[in-house]
Amino acid sequence: MFTPEAISKLVREIRLEHGLPESPFRIDEVRYDPKGDKLFIIAHDRTDKSVVIGNSLVIGKLRERLGVRQVTVYSNLDLEIKRRKLDEAERLLPKELEFLTPIIEAERKFPPRAWPEVRGNLKTLVFLSFSAKPLLGFVKALYLPYGAIGLKYSFPRLEYEAVEGDLRELFFPDEDKLARIARERGARLVLADFPFPLSEKGGVYLLNPFRLLHIGFFELKYLFGFEFPTMVDEETLLEFVAKLTYDGLMESTDGAKVVWRYWRRRR
Repeated sequence: MFTPEAISKLVREIRLEHGLPESPFRIDEVRYDPKGDKLFIIAHDRTDKSVVIGNSLVIGKLRERLGVRQVTVYSNLDLEIKRRKLDEAERLLPKELEFLTPIIEAERKFPPRAWPEVRGNLKTLVFLSFSAKPLLGFVKALYLPYGAIGLKYSFPRLEYEAVEGDLRELFFPDEDKLARIARERGARLVLADFPFPLSEKGGVYLLNPFRLLHIGFFELKYLFGFEFPTMVDEETLLEFVAKLTYDGLMESTDGAKVVWRYWRRRR
């Protein structure tokens, strides 16, 4: 139904129609997921990927012309980096977290994404940081027994126990504090937007599942939905977005939109 040749022709037509330069590009593979009505375009390298995306204009028009729910573009390098991150993730897993292995194996075949049913039994504490809704979605998808905490008033539409803290913790959670709270509640695992995939502190595992699995901001929105915090520290937000972008977990255009969202509020 969808071929690299047909998609390439359509990309050229859209770029020409909208006055974009005739930049050369190469599409190596196209994968369609009928279950989710998603089209995945795998470009040869990141330069080719940029041409196909076309500042979001081209990819938006592609979605309209093809009549599919979602179009996403990856480069071969993106997928190779993800595979290497997953190899590293598997080496990091302690015995207590080996229930995550089937998810890691499934992510190696991405795209598309097809997780097997996994049931974890480790008592978990979820700290509602920037990726609050995806973190809750992840813990529920793995049937982990959990309790959720977060800063007061930060996510009024989500259910959690409010705790005191600094706004910086929405982006860089306090590891010592969360490990202490987890121990007090008998939890062995904490999920939050940690700046690392996995660590251990005082017998408690600190996990950022999306860094471990190398799933970026754009994918998380479609996978679990997204709820933006009601208030942020703007300098910390910039630092966080810059780090996510540098680590390949957020597109620069998405980062700019996130920053603009809060800058506009301030005005």
